[in-house]
Amino acid sequence: MDSSITIGTDAAQNAVRIDVQELLATRLLVQGNSGSGKSHLLRRILEESAGLVQQVVIDPEGDFVTLADRYNHVVVNAGDYSEREIAAMGARIREHRASVIVALDTLDIEAQMSCAAAFLNALFDAPREHWFPALVVVDEAQMFAPSASGDVSDNVRRASLSAMTNLMCRGRKRGLAGAIATQRLAKLAKNVAAEASNFLMGRTFLDIDMARAADLLGMERRQAEAIRDLDRGHFLGLGPAISRRPVSIRIGSTQTATRAGTHSLLPLPDAEPQDMRTMLFAELESMPPPPPPPAPKVVPAHDLMQQFAAQDDDLALAEPAAPPELSPEEAEAAEAAAAAAAEDIEAGIVAALHDMLADPDGAFHPEAFLYQDFSVRCRMARLARVPLDLAQFRRRFALAKGGIFDPADARWADLLDAASRLPDDMLAPFVQIGRAAMEGLPCPDDDALGRAYGTRSPGRIRRLVDYMEKHGAVVVRSDFGGRRSIGIPALGLSTEAE
Repeated sequence: MDSSITIGTDAAQNAVRIDVQELLATRLLVQGNSGSGKSHLLRRILEESAGLVQQVVIDPEGDFVTLADRYNHVVVNAGDYSEREIAAMGARIREHRASVIVALDTLDIEAQMSCAAAFLNALFDAPREHWFPALVVVDEAQMFAPSASGDVSDNVRRASLSAMTNLMCRGRKRGLAGAIATQRLAKLAKNVAAEASNFLMGRTFLDIDMARAADLLGMERRQAEAIRDLDRGHFLGLGPAISRRPVSIRIGSTQTATRAGTHSLLPLPDAEPQDMRTMLFAELESMPPPPPPPAPKVVPAHDLMQQFAAQDDDLALAEPAAPPELSPEEAEAAEAAAAAAAEDIEAGIVAALHDMLADPDGAFHPEAFLYQDFSVRCRMARLARVPLDLAQFRRRFALAKGGIFDPADARWADLLDAASRLPDDMLAPFVQIGRAAMEGLPCPDDDALGRAYGTRSPGRIRRLVDYMEKHGAVVVRSDFGGRRSIGIPALGLSTEAE
């Protein structure tokens, strides 16, 4: 099967082709100022390769949703779904090899970055048996992998940048080939841009962007002026999937167009100034209010996932196979194997938690950083997937900070029942106090409670203990020597004085 597609013509009117098979292995970077034709170029690549490879488009402006009218793409309007549903869709997409367009245009920038991070991480974390080749196109990539912090929170920026880095740096072995487009190379994180081996450089005017584009194309600095003189829809291409030498390309036409269309000059209406004023301001008060816009039709996440499955004809048409009947010996062996696998997963979780708490500053890191660290440790332990979601990890890490690594242990049942009456962020210090009471240990000092609570402020710890005492969770006693002990009424136990 021929894996090359035609994207345009060179100066001699010869066809310029891209080897899609090679592109999947070497990735693509597109740069061009607004209006240079980046979106048109991406649309041409997507249209020409639609029948060759699965396509996933991260579309921040909703420009590419019209591809679904002609090609077999499913449009996911991200604003209609939760982060958990978006992540579930990402896993289903890899399983069923569905081509999708994730439209983010109804979200603000911070929500767009969070949604893209959750979706790309789900693609990246898919099981090995679902590592099918897929072309992942990210338009306006400088939004999702910024070179510097902006108006969004640091946690969101780090999560989005980490997802983009995984796509471009480690995605190839998982079948994910990034094709990213940016208005300015200077705004794009260098470790993301550096992983592309194919380049299509459009018109740009700033010296720093021209210099970086010339370096990537292997051109001398004095030749960089040519990038400023490129016409709209013209790009300089280089890379193993395009050409071994820089080639000037005029991008060909497309079968579909953006919903916004093109903006061109129109003659102004012919009306006298007074007539125009009358048309604008007359009878404003007597006009009835406009009818409310129709509510957008929200497709349930379950129905959308069924559309993904329908794209894979074999999976869609195949009847679910009845599970084979097992002999008693085989059933016992399967049960033993499942139990052993569960024990391995639990051992991996406990080992990761121990390693994270071995870091003296581990308890003070942001929650998103800690969960990412936990995910990396699970993959290093060869677990098939991250065994805990964010909420489950938050609870297990809090219990581990309190000294409980096995919450299923019956010894801690009464303590955990008493802890359930407090807010989640107080779980770790309360469990630490309760465990000390149960084991007859001295009362934890403010430093120990601060590490459990994630703060270095003695004032916050005093307020924490006061809050728990006011709500009847603990009783604080201090003797004349200034030694403190804390009792747990629900357990009928107290720590030793310290």
